[in-house]
Amino acid sequence: MSTKPDATARASIGVIGGSGLYEMDGMTGVESVAVDTPFGKPSDAVVLGDLDGVRVAFLPRHGRGHRFNPTHIPARANIYALKSLGVERIISVSAVGSLKEEFAPLDLVVPNQLIDRTRLRESTFFDTDVVVHVAMADPFCAHTSQMVHQAAQQLDITVHPGGTMVVMEGPAFSTRAESFMYRSWGADIIGMTALPEAKLAREAEMCYATMAWITDYDCWRQGSESVTVEMVIANLQQNVAASKALLRQVVPTLTGERKCPCESALRDAIITRKEDIPEDLKLKLAPVTGRYLS
Repeated sequence: MSTKPDATARASIGVIGGSGLYEMDGMTGVESVAVDTPFGKPSDAVVLGDLDGVRVAFLPRHGRGHRFNPTHIPARANIYALKSLGVERIISVSAVGSLKEEFAPLDLVVPNQLIDRTRLRESTFFDTDVVVHVAMADPFCAHTSQMVHQAAQQLDITVHPGGTMVVMEGPAFSTRAESFMYRSWGADIIGMTALPEAKLAREAEMCYATMAWITDYDCWRQGSESVTVEMVIANLQQNVAASKALLRQVVPTLTGERKCPCESALRDAIITRKEDIPEDLKLKLAPVTGRYLS
């Protein structure tokens, strides 16, 4: 049953499930919370529960039943909802294509860089009456990413630490010319959903790391079948099981005080004078900017 969030509906870790990951195993004390935000409704109700003693908020990115395509995912509502529930660290789970021979299907990549090829998405909380420039040189939280990498090693998952992900608009897959172009840029993997999530998480001063599970070789690889939905789904089913095991391994390691730059990303980023920002906007953005603009 869905409820409106109250003071007890809190979690420190957020998990955003990608294609195929619509629920988490092993959670106890589960409650489903409907969160309304100034940016509309999230993709689905947020499921709160305890995972091995850690309070977790789980949100399926595409909604249960996979209702939202990459362009229309309500990313601002998703990140705002998790922030309003007290989430400080986000683990994103995504399906991606490989742009490198050595990054094979069913491997895991924990990327550290992004190239933004999206063009139709709202990518900031600060689109009117306040100017904010957050630093995005390193778009993923290094500490959270390291914890994901170490946990994957403990489970003997083939994992690649670091890598550049191209985020394309979709929902169609790349043309062959585009795939070769991305390879020429030195990119390693390609996906459709890490942006604007990573930018919004940084604006909300949340740590953000991605489990990028490879499902295919995109369409650049000579002598291999071009990416198809059937191929992606077949590998997704295997990756989902690995995702659930890895989440149970890594979540207990993501507790305690944060000491990374994500925690204070807005400290010097708000350019507009506080007295010139409308009061209704300060109220609207309170979960994100409250400690700076209240």
